[in-house]
Amino acid sequence: MGRSLPLTRIRGVQRESKQREVREVRDAIAVTAAVTALAAWAGAGAGAGVEGQEVEGRSPEASPFVGQWAGAIEVPGVGMTLRLRFHVSEGDGGGLEAVMISVDQGNAQVPFETVEVDGRGVAMAIPALAVSFEGTLSDDGTAIDGVFAQAGQALPLVLERSTEADAEEAVRRPQDPEEPLPYHAEDVSYPNSSEGHSLAGTFTRPPGDGPFPAVLLISGSGPQDRNEALLGHRPFLVLSDHLTRSGLAVLRFDDRGVGESGGDFASATSADFASDALAGVAYLKTRADVDASKIGLAGHSEGGLIAPMAAVRSSDVAFVVLMAGPGVAGERILYAQGALIGRAGGASEETIAKNLERQRAIFDVLRSEPDTAAAARRIEALVLAGLEEATEQERSQAGVNEGTSLEQVVAAQTAQVNSPWFRYFLFHDPAPVLERVTVPVLAVNGEKDLQVPYEENLREIEEALKRGGNTRYEVHALPDHNHLFQRAETGAPSEYQQIEETWSVESMELIAQWILKTVAEPTTPEPTTPAEPATPPAPLSRDK
Repeated sequence: MGRSLPLTRIRGVQRESKQREVREVRDAIAVTAAVTALAAWAGAGAGAGVEGQEVEGRSPEASPFVGQWAGAIEVPGVGMTLRLRFHVSEGDGGGLEAVMISVDQGNAQVPFETVEVDGRGVAMAIPALAVSFEGTLSDDGTAIDGVFAQAGQALPLVLERSTEADAEEAVRRPQDPEEPLPYHAEDVSYPNSSEGHSLAGTFTRPPGDGPFPAVLLISGSGPQDRNEALLGHRPFLVLSDHLTRSGLAVLRFDDRGVGESGGDFASATSADFASDALAGVAYLKTRADVDASKIGLAGHSEGGLIAPMAAVRSSDVAFVVLMAGPGVAGERILYAQGALIGRAGGASEETIAKNLERQRAIFDVLRSEPDTAAAARRIEALVLAGLEEATEQERSQAGVNEGTSLEQVVAAQTAQVNSPWFRYFLFHDPAPVLERVTVPVLAVNGEKDLQVPYEENLREIEEALKRGGNTRYEVHALPDHNHLFQRAETGAPSEYQQIEETWSVESMELIAQWILKTVAEPTTPEPTTPAEPATPPAPLSRDK
C-alpha cells in the first residue's frame, strides 16, 4: 500500500558537509498492497572524471576507486529502474569520501558517512539511514560489482566509470527549460509565522514591472522539493516555466523539512501543509510585482487536497486549480488505485481481491486503534499472514529476497501505514471542505490516471462544489493523460520514467488560459469562513 500520491515518497532531512548542504530523501515505491522500500536523496550534482584522465582531487597515485561511477537498481516487481551515481574523491585526512547521487530524484545527493577500502573491495555506509553499498573492483578498474542495501533490503548494483557530461545528459528531459530564461527568476525565502519555520523556493515572473497575477504550486504527497522531482522528471519546473511564459508569476517551494526549507515533515499532516501554502500567499502579497488581489493556488495530487483547505481559511486566495486532486477520502482512492495498478501490471482478479481484503483489514485497524504501538502489532500480524500465504513471485514483488527477510519487509510496510500522515489521509473526506470553497475552481484529471481515478474524483469534486453553491468552476477529464499529466499508453506508474514528456503542453495550456481568463473577470468578493481545525479520526499515541 503505502503513501501513493504520487508514486514516490520522499523523506527530506537537511544535512551539512564541508562542501555543501545536502538533504536526505527516502523513496518508497507503492505497488497494490506491497511496498518495496528503496533509497534516494535530494541535493545537487557532483563532478568527477574517468580513469586515464587527470581529474580534480585525483593524483596518479590515487586510489582506483576515485572518480565518478554510474549504475541502476531494478525495482523488484515494478518494472522500474532507479539510476544512481557515486562520486568518490580523496578526503582531507588521506581516506576516501563518497557522495551518492539519485538521477531520478532531480540529480539529488547525500554523502556516505564511511568509506572503507580493502584491496579491491570497497564498503560505504550511512549508518543513520541503514544504507550501505559493498562491491568489488573489476580487474581492469572500470566497474564495481556490488550490492546496495537499505534497511535490510539488498539489491544488486553494478557501477561503471562515467563522466560529468554523462551525468548532465542523464538528468535532462526535453521540456526542461534552458538558460537564458526569457523571464525573471529568483530564489526566495519567507516565514511561516504560525508554525515557526521558514520556507524556501523559486519565484518567477514575466519581464516588466507588473503587477502580475500569481499562482502558488503545491506538490503531491511525500517530502517534495520545489520542482516536485521524481523518476527523472521535474514537473513543477516545467509547469512553472510554461505558466510564467504565459504571463503569470509563479512560486514553487521546498516542502517543510526538505531542501532549504525548515520545519518537521515527518510529524505533519495535510492540514498542517495548508499553513505552508498560506505562508506563500502572504509572501506573494508583499511583492510589488504581484497583484495581491489575484493570487491563487494550484495543487497536484495531495496538493489538490491541501489547496481547498487553504482557500477556505483565507480571503486572500483568488482561485484554486486541482490537478489530479482527490474528491473522496484516501481509503476509497487506495482501494480503487490498488485494483487499477494491479490490473495494469497483469495481476489476476484473485490476487487483486486478496489485496483488497488485506487493505480493508489493515485500514480497519487504523480506524479502530488510536494507539500506534498496539496498531503496529496488529498490522504486522496481518501483513505477515498475507505474505506467508503469498506465492514466491508475490513475495519477491513485496521485496522479500536473499538479502531482505520476511520480517524486515513486514516492519517496513507497517511503519509506512502506521503514521500520522497516512492515518489523516486515509480518513479525511475532502467534500465538506470543497463545499465551502467560494472562489473559482478548475479541476482537471487524466483519464488514464490510475492513482487518483478521474471518474469518481471529478464527479465528487463537482458535486461538492454544487452543494456549496459555487457556480464558478470547470471540470476537465483529459484523454490519454496519466497521474503526472503525461500522455500515456496505459497510465501505469511503471510508464512514468520511460515517457520523455514531463507534462503535456495541452494540459499546461488549459491551466494557464483558465487562470488568465479567471483573473481577467471582474468578481464580487464572497465572504470566507475560516475552516475548523481538521481532526484525525482518533487521537494518536506515539512511541517515545
